[in-house]
Amino acid sequence: MDRFAAACSERELKVATGNKDQAKVSAEAAAMFADVFGRAPDGVWQAPGRVNLIGEHTDYNEGFVLPFAIGHTAKVAIRLRADNTARLISSYGDEGLVTVDLTRLAPSNMHGWTAYPLGVAWVLAQQGIRVPGFDLFLDSSVPNGAGLSSSAAIESAVALALNDLTGAALTRQELVLVGQRAENEVVGAPTGILDQSASLLSSEGHAVFLDCRSRHVEQVPLDLTLAQLVVLAVDTRVSHAHATGDYAARRASCELGAEVLGVPTLRDVSVNELSEAAGLLDDETFRRVRHIVTENDRVLSTVAVLAERGPAAIGPLLTASHLSMRDDFEISCPELDLAVETALANGALGARMTGGGFGGSAIALIPAASEAGIRQAVQTAFAHAGFRKPDIFAVTPAAGAGRIS
Repeated sequence: MDRFAAACSERELKVATGNKDQAKVSAEAAAMFADVFGRAPDGVWQAPGRVNLIGEHTDYNEGFVLPFAIGHTAKVAIRLRADNTARLISSYGDEGLVTVDLTRLAPSNMHGWTAYPLGVAWVLAQQGIRVPGFDLFLDSSVPNGAGLSSSAAIESAVALALNDLTGAALTRQELVLVGQRAENEVVGAPTGILDQSASLLSSEGHAVFLDCRSRHVEQVPLDLTLAQLVVLAVDTRVSHAHATGDYAARRASCELGAEVLGVPTLRDVSVNELSEAAGLLDDETFRRVRHIVTENDRVLSTVAVLAERGPAAIGPLLTASHLSMRDDFEISCPELDLAVETALANGALGARMTGGGFGGSAIALIPAASEAGIRQAVQTAFAHAGFRKPDIFAVTPAAGAGRIS
């Protein structure tokens, strides 16, 4: 298992750089699979993490989101078996080889990182798809707990692999729902469809404009290189988890707000109706509602501005989104606020936290010529504040999930 041990030791480098050479990635994953299982995999699939450009917590309110896939990906090498046994191993940590009986899977007995691939297998079985046993090796360069959807990347890669290998012939839109159901019912995170949609439906050089009610998708051009811009991701290394109470509490507030206002979801409330809503809701619920309503409006404005004026003009919308998440939805943290404030003070056009909040990453839209200076400024600010050293890296709109061998 020499290659597997090497993969574990090199994981930090992969997280920092991502993986772009698909042939090399595929060959490495296949070789590590063979080291563990003694034979070649049936194939290798990968699915990306994502940055959400704008549109936070709007997905489960049937609103609008605008994410894009990034070059950091989860890779799975899989081979089907003739029995009902699944054997899984990952370069993530020291759990070693995990062996389970697929006929005994239930949401209550799936835990740790294996809940993501096994959750997908369980959902497919619940939908009447025969999933035989399989051997699986997982490696990932998506930072765990950084708000970049490492879990959805795993779910999407496994869903695509099992869909191909079993001949289930599900569409990518259907696989989005498979991943979401695994996240909701197995992992216990009450998330919407944003993350899996970004991982499965993205195309290189574009953001995904998604209507979470109709599930209509549009590819929005986002050529940062042409505009001489960079999106810098700042992983604060403050880990978060969607399956904890804070995320669920925000969703409950949104559902309460919709119930009091007499609408199916907050998607159905306009900015012009907020003044009336203020008189019907308690202060906290109103602020939660105001974030969702104004965030939906900001997503639509961002799509329009990108089409009319290009990415250099969307900065103020990104910053306004962060202020709304900080003050109204209250999902930021000191590290995220410092990253945003420092980037803006040093020339960023706009900045915001990205992801579910309570830690994770911030993004900053910056002129390419300012990248080195802003990186250094953020690192210095974190050191002076006594925070952990952040991981800082550029992200560009990448292709969605696919089979790479």
